[in-house]
Amino acid sequence: MLCGKLLGCAPIRNGNDAEEKNGKGETKMKFKNSVVLLALLSVSAFAQNNQVPRKAEERIQKEVRHELLMLPYLSVFDHLAYKVDGYDVTLTGHVTRPTLKSDAENVVKRIEGVEKVDNQIEVLPLSPMDNQLRRRLYRAIYGYPALQKYDLPAIKPIRIIVKNGHATLEGVVDSEADKNLAGLRANGVPGVFSVTNNLVVVK
Repeated sequence: MLCGKLLGCAPIRNGNDAEEKNGKGETKMKFKNSVVLLALLSVSAFAQNNQVPRKAEERIQKEVRHELLMLPYLSVFDHLAYKVDGYDVTLTGHVTRPTLKSDAENVVKRIEGVEKVDNQIEVLPLSPMDNQLRRRLYRAIYGYPALQKYDLPAIKPIRIIVKNGHATLEGVVDSEADKNLAGLRANGVPGVFSVTNNLVVVK
């Protein structure tokens, strides 16, 4: 038998002693393996119990969308987005009214099953120049004959976000041609510094 220098060697006294020690070693090893297995099963069960059912998450997602769309002061110049992660909801976007930010958080908090709301909605700064620019952008986009169909729904699908003279288009349109046309119309508005076109084509 080879031994390391630091550990030293324990001599084997006789065969009976060796068998007894081996028996005790096997018993200890079996006990240790049982403890490890039990711990793994406990961790696995804990993880399974903390997994959110898919149906519950989908229900929360639908209710969050419904509640946000039903906010009374939500206008074409506001854009709200959300992310559902289990029972936690993150709110993002831009709004023109500070009360709209708090209203959005309050309605989501009341949804059954929601445990936490992270409100990252940005309140846009008050600016007479931005207000004028919003109105000009609205007329340029929704007043254009090829895009007037988007002005029919109560909830306008093209959201116009303006911050310090910079415009961002959010929402959905029917085609790539409509997306490009909305961007061209926005870029042609006097006084706009830049236009970011984030419109999504939904067919």
